[in-house]
Amino acid sequence: MQLLILILKKIELTNEIFQKLAESGIKGGTTLDANGMADAISDMEDLPIFGMMKNILADGEKEVCKVMLFVLKDEQLRTSREIIKNTIGDFNAPNTGIMFSISIDNVEGLGE
Repeated sequence: MQLLILILKKIELTNEIFQKLAESGIKGGTTLDANGMADAISDMEDLPIFGMMKNILADGEKEVCKVMLFVLKDEQLRTSREIIKNTIGDFNAPNTGIMFSISIDNVEGLGE
């Protein structure tokens, strides 16, 4: 089993990703709302090195992203990654996201 983790900055693609995965037979996923590190440090008063960055961020919107989690069978990992990459585009483009997987030894609660 694999845990596929997607940190998605293009949050408008969340539903499309879920839909395309479901259409391919991959069911079940969890989405969490998240904020990036830039938001956290923009609120810190005692970090003078980030003073300029704080001023820049103070005028902008909060950096919001989604953390999407999928517990997958090993054979579903490749398909899931391809669907996500085809939906999102180039992960090397700025403000896209990060995707990685972790092997899972024990899983309970999948109803299988």
